[in-house]
Amino acid sequence: MKKSWKLLSAMMIVMLLILAGCGNDSNNAGSNASAGESGSDGVATIKERGKLLVGVKYDTKLFGLKDPSSGNVEGFDIDISKAIAKHILGDENAIELKEVTSKTRIPMLNNGEIDMVVATMTITEERKKEVDFSDVYFQAGQSLLVKKGSPIKGIDDITKDSTVLGSKGSTSVKNIKEKVPGVTVLEFDNYQDAFNALKTGKGDALTTDDAILYGMAAQDPNYEVVGEPFTDEPYGIAVQKGNSAVVKAINDTLAELKSSGEYDKIYEKWIGKAPAK
Repeated sequence: MKKSWKLLSAMMIVMLLILAGCGNDSNNAGSNASAGESGSDGVATIKERGKLLVGVKYDTKLFGLKDPSSGNVEGFDIDISKAIAKHILGDENAIELKEVTSKTRIPMLNNGEIDMVVATMTITEERKKEVDFSDVYFQAGQSLLVKKGSPIKGIDDITKDSTVLGSKGSTSVKNIKEKVPGVTVLEFDNYQDAFNALKTGKGDALTTDDAILYGMAAQDPNYEVVGEPFTDEPYGIAVQKGNSAVVKAINDTLAELKSSGEYDKIYEKWIGKAPAK
């Protein structure tokens, strides 16, 4: 009798452990499914939050520049971001702008601080390993900014004895080193710091995308963009990898802006001319 009772007790314990294990598997499966749905359909997350979180530049005239007196951030990238917010949430003001730099934008995106990066970000194969991109929303090309009267008139005048200024984490730094082996490149946290360094004579030229450089030249007429662009820099809007729903929402927004003519209006408003067709 005692043996039978012990055997029955042992069997009951085994059954309870099996049931507990099944319950845990079920809970984990539900938890993973929920996380997977959130990761693959960020649009639902954005709608539930009621606000779009966008990483933009605060120091890039024409694209994303913060007015220190009003605190407002304005530019081409900001208007595109507002259009995306309107498409997803029905309100262009249902948006929160967060400052990013070339160095911080991918980490901030991938740790969930922002839903997307709209910040003069060139689409590259290397970056595609870390993030997913929308269609191209702006076509730029890398060039040089110098003080008027400089002997540098284009990329051919940059030598290994030149000092070129750039922004940390940008493709322009990598490109100039490849174009001119041995050139000295000083990297700064943002474009405004790099421009200030150029003004104080710490370098011979500043390099980045021509659209950004034209914004700097507009700030100070003593500086000019020289030479033809020497790279293609297609800008894309970055989202976390696998978030196809958000990519589709962005691409649908861009398609709508272009078909309605609104994209051309935004482009001319900030760049001062119609986009190339």
